[in-house]
Amino acid sequence: MPVIHLTDRALIRASGPEASKFLHGVITCNVQTMAVGDSRYGALLTPQGKIISDFLFYKEGEDVFLFDVPAERVDDLLKRLIFHRLRAKVAFEKADDLAVAGVFGEAGATPGGPLYADPRFPGLGQRLVLPPAVAGELSADLAAYEAHRIALGIPRGGSDFAYGDTFPHEADMDQLGGVDFKKGCYVGQEVVSRMEHRSTPRNRLVEVLFAAPLAVGQEITAGDKSVGQLTSVTEGRGIATVRLDRATDARAEGVPLRAGAVEVELRKPEWATFPLDWEKKVSGLDRKFKGA
Repeated sequence: MPVIHLTDRALIRASGPEASKFLHGVITCNVQTMAVGDSRYGALLTPQGKIISDFLFYKEGEDVFLFDVPAERVDDLLKRLIFHRLRAKVAFEKADDLAVAGVFGEAGATPGGPLYADPRFPGLGQRLVLPPAVAGELSADLAAYEAHRIALGIPRGGSDFAYGDTFPHEADMDQLGGVDFKKGCYVGQEVVSRMEHRSTPRNRLVEVLFAAPLAVGQEITAGDKSVGQLTSVTEGRGIATVRLDRATDARAEGVPLRAGAVEVELRKPEWATFPLDWEKKVSGLDRKFKGA
C-alpha cells in the first residue's frame, strides 16, 4: 500500500466548548453530525460564495477538530477563522505537532496514527495523521499521489480551480460531498443555495482522455472556439475546466475537441451526477434554427 507523506499539506486545530457550534455555522460541511474519527470535505467561502480554501476536516476528539489544508492556504485560513470567531469559545492554532500522509492502493502495513477516510470518494483511500518525525521517514513522492488523484478525476484547489475566484459548483464540491445543502446557514450559503436550486453551472471540471503528451495550461478548442483548459495532467488523462454549453454544441455539431493538434475526449468522472450525456442534449445552434 503506498503511504505518501503529503508535504504540501498542513493542519489547523480547532478546539473549545463551542467549536462544533461555531464551525457548523461558518463552513460548508455538517459539523454537528460528526462523531470522533469522522471526516468531511468542506470549505470556507467568501460572503459572495467563492472558495477561500477547501479542506478535509476531521473530528480528532470531543470539541477538537483538524483542518487538513493546502500548506500555502494555512496562514490565510487561520486568519479568517479567527476573524469570524468573535466571542465564540473556540481556539485555533497550527497543528505543527502533526503531519499528513495519503494511504491508498492495496491493503498493507501503515505507521501508527489515526486514519480518516477521504470523504470525497472511496477510491482516494485514507488520510493518516502522525508525528512529523514519523512522516519524514515515509516516501514523499507527491507525483505518485497526484497521478492517483488525477486518474480518479478528483480536482485539486490551486491547480484545477483558483482560490478566491471559484464557486463550489464550479469546483465540483457539490458532487464530492463538500456542501451540505440541508444544514442551514454558513458564510456564502445564500449564493451557493441559489446556484443549486435555480441555475446550472456554466463551468465544470471534467476528465480528459488523450493519446499523446499534453501539458497543463493547454487550451481545449472546438474549431476556433475555446471550450476549456487543461488544469491537471498525467499519462493519457487529465482534468480540465470546461464550458459545458460549448462542449455540448461541439459534440452535437460533430466538431472534434483538440488541445493543440491532439484530439481529446471529455468524460464525466464516475462519482459525478451532473449531466454530460452529449447525444441526448440539444445544441444551442439547433435551438436557434428551430426557434426554440
